[in-house]
Amino acid sequence: PNDGRVVSNFIIQSLQDKDITIYGTGEQTRSFQYVSDLVDGLHKLMNGDYDGPVNLGNPDEYSVKSFAEYIKEMTKSDSEIKLLPKSTDDPSQRKPDISLASEKIGWKPKVKVRDGLKEAIRYFKSVLDESGEIIPTGPGAAKPKKVKIQEEA
Repeated sequence: PNDGRVVSNFIIQSLQDKDITIYGTGEQTRSFQYVSDLVDGLHKLMNGDYDGPVNLGNPDEYSVKSFAEYIKEMTKSDSEIKLLPKSTDDPSQRKPDISLASEKIGWKPKVKVRDGLKEAIRYFKSVLDESGEIIPTGPGAAKPKKVKIQEEA
């Protein structure tokens, strides 16, 4: 749950009503893909006749700030969005061109970002319900710990 990635960070922060942290202005763009789409693309690539490189990603592009606002809305969070200094190696745009994957292996993503986020939010909510607080990144980052329930004697 605390892998330092945008989706997990924003969801965990939102579900806990903590500040949603963005590094930079939030205008940098990202594309997000649900894992089952990647697995499907890899399966088609391994079992097809094409053996060259292809991009297996979702070409739907979001600014990081609009994505944070989207997750905040979906989780009905009271979190504030906080802008922090930009990382030096942070690219300004990430948007895969999947035309070759579509042409050569007949692949394109099927899971809509909103549907994938619903599943991810459900997952992280269950982890939080089971274990309590998660600190996704930074110096105090901590994986969720199992809550031990003491039985009465």
